[in-house]
Amino acid sequence: MSSLFTPYKLRELTFRNRVFVSPMCQYSCTDGLAAPWHMVHLGSRAVGGAALVIAEASAVVPEGRISPYDLGIWSQAHADALQPIAAFIRGQGAVAGIQLAHAGRKASTGRPWEGGNPVPPDQGGWEPVAPSAVPFSEKSLTPRELTAAEIEAIPGQFAKAAERALAVGFQLIELHAAHGYLLHEFLSPLSNLRRDAYGGEFEARVKLPLAVVRALRETVPKELPLFVRVSATDWAPGGWDLEQSVKFAKLLRELGVDLIDCSSGGLASTQQIPLTPGYQVPFAEAIRRDAGIATGAVGLITEAAQAEEIVASGKADAVLLARAFLRDPYWARHAALALKAESDWPPQYGRA
Repeated sequence: MSSLFTPYKLRELTFRNRVFVSPMCQYSCTDGLAAPWHMVHLGSRAVGGAALVIAEASAVVPEGRISPYDLGIWSQAHADALQPIAAFIRGQGAVAGIQLAHAGRKASTGRPWEGGNPVPPDQGGWEPVAPSAVPFSEKSLTPRELTAAEIEAIPGQFAKAAERALAVGFQLIELHAAHGYLLHEFLSPLSNLRRDAYGGEFEARVKLPLAVVRALRETVPKELPLFVRVSATDWAPGGWDLEQSVKFAKLLRELGVDLIDCSSGGLASTQQIPLTPGYQVPFAEAIRRDAGIATGAVGLITEAAQAEEIVASGKADAVLLARAFLRDPYWARHAALALKAESDWPPQYGRA
């Protein structure tokens, strides 16, 4: 019996296996609206056997997009464009998830394959915002520091976005608090230099992310789970680290978060990351053990046996794959074959 291909239940939602599709920005929207590309991209991974398909980082406000081509969910029109996609994912036996995000100081940049350079306001971009007026890198736009009143409005923006997503058929919300985007910027002392109620000591730096989680947990029905993606370390001296991540995860658990999606990095342009297979799995293992909360492992997980070992050994409750699913939309079904596990191929493909 494969551990990777055993069902997994969180609250009243059951996942058919432990293989989840990570949110992956496609940079293929116009004005934040989902396009046919998103139906094919997300739908094919559901057909491909994943248990959970999470739509890419979806901005809760226009200025929260990473690029002008990112997905948004700041209006009903944006939610309506996603409705058929969520329905198709569910129709293939997968759970339809969406990641809610605000890019903060890393907003208003170009597509990665076009250089990913800053897009200033006079070229179709906008002024990014952040906890402090500190740019991500020397070439980045300098963000405007958020006022206390603007910060207080952010939890409501995320809650409204979640309400729209749930109303059009998404079953799972993941909050993006990683990769150097707005909520991670508040967490890390490298990017949060404030000296008011939102900056300084750990308790102040986690104040906004916790307020967003409270707003989401009040919005998401009690029978549905809530995920949070964190960067377990900044990979930079003096930054956010695993010890703080464990402490934060305990607070998230108390607020009703069900799973921590354990990534890392993205906040410091000077980060030094030791890229090796499964290099972030120890973070998932430590947070699961020390904070007493379910975790998902992510990062250079590519092989079926590797993913099986992670789940079977209790290092994480699920694996989240990104690039592996870009290379092979049917990764989950091929992994099931490799592990001699059951896989319910669509009847249209049965003769293959």
